[in-house]
Amino acid sequence: MPTAHPPRRLWDISPPVHAGAPVFPGDTAYQQVWGATLGPGCPVNVASLTLSPHVGAHADAPLHYDADGAPIGQVDLAPYLGRCRVIHAMAARPLVRWADLAHAVDDTLPARVLVRTYARMPQDRFDTALPAFDAACIEALADRGVQLVGIDSASVDPADSKTLPSHQVLRRRGLRVLENLLLDDVPEGDYELIALPLKLTTADASPVRAVLRELLP
Repeated sequence: MPTAHPPRRLWDISPPVHAGAPVFPGDTAYQQVWGATLGPGCPVNVASLTLSPHVGAHADAPLHYDADGAPIGQVDLAPYLGRCRVIHAMAARPLVRWADLAHAVDDTLPARVLVRTYARMPQDRFDTALPAFDAACIEALADRGVQLVGIDSASVDPADSKTLPSHQVLRRRGLRVLENLLLDDVPEGDYELIALPLKLTTADASPVRAVLRELLP
């Protein structure tokens, strides 16, 4: 009989989404309104949601930074599912540069790289001085076959950037991106990433329930 493996550990890397969840200044905050509630004559609770698709852990679509880009419902799901490497770069400020990642890069680098920049990710406020990527760093990752990059801040570019150089590298090199990941308790190393966006056919992004799963021995 095949050997039974114990259940693999999961790390939930999605910050909680609620009315106080931080959003980019000027973006739409999360709001929930009950349209129906349990009671006499009503057997269910039903709510309506108003939110930016960039609240919490989310996947940007090419449409977010390219007028001719695909909406999130049309992107290939493969980059959001599979082996990934979590790299710690807590000293990287204001930009994550190649030197901050080089210690964890070798010939086994997976096609997905998630970067932890915070000792404790701020979950109660928007960080206007958020850590972001140096565009040359994303170029270097793409050169090594990386198809998806992720970060625990709200953007791969500085909050006040108007040119979005790192997003433009994503566009030009065809990479996918995850932002607002919660990596506080995740050790550096390799995992299985599961972070599928919703099939929102016209949206510029989608919330994801991002998790990491322990790899099989």
